[in-house]
Amino acid sequence: MDSKASAVAPTQSKPKERDFLNHLEVYLAKRDGVDKLLKISRYATKIILASSVLPETLPLTRRLKSFESSVGLSRKAFRLGKFVQDVNALRNSHLDSKEEIVLSIIAYGGEGLYYFVEQFIWLAKSGLIDAKHSRNLQKISAWAEFIGYIGSISLKFRDLKKINEDEACLDSSIEIAISRGVGCEEEQDKKKKLREKKLMKKLSIIQDLADGLMALADIQNGKGSLSDPLLVSCAGLLSALISTHKNWVSC
Repeated sequence: MDSKASAVAPTQSKPKERDFLNHLEVYLAKRDGVDKLLKISRYATKIILASSVLPETLPLTRRLKSFESSVGLSRKAFRLGKFVQDVNALRNSHLDSKEEIVLSIIAYGGEGLYYFVEQFIWLAKSGLIDAKHSRNLQKISAWAEFIGYIGSISLKFRDLKKINEDEACLDSSIEIAISRGVGCEEEQDKKKKLREKKLMKKLSIIQDLADGLMALADIQNGKGSLSDPLLVSCAGLLSALISTHKNWVSC
């Protein structure tokens, strides 16, 4: 019996996937996690209101408007001190060219200024500082956000180009290995990870474009074809869903 037991090789159990509730707990512990769930609920509500599905006289319509406004104000509280992450991101960036330096300053500087100004907009809307400053602050915030997205999208297209180049090199290595009859499992794994990275980078660009559209609508004060309430609300929901997916995968 002992010899039989020693002859049998111990089976290695596959690593269990993270429990959903534990994963959810980690996700909700992150500031961005809660913020994006609020963003989803806000823009889903805005889509319902902008589509005119519900009559204006319906009590539910008034409640949804109140809910949307309340969630919008609540989200601003989550931006307190968030500009620090952009300051640190700029400090810790490894920049190889003048173009990267300029684009990084535009991207992180614009977003950092946006989050910094948003703190004062929240204080104005909360009644702590005079509300007369709110309009000018919102204009500065919208421009800073829009300019930041220009830099961010430009940087991400550069990253995407680099990923495509790395993928092409891997494809060449795999083709050579196959022609020589050599195993290429490591290269295949690297390629899989690169494809996942490329997908996330593309989703991030789409998210920035959607958020940039909303910033442009704020700059235009809701005027113009690109400022249609339903279009802007759909862009907001798309951005929120992509961001939620990214945060969920990363935690």
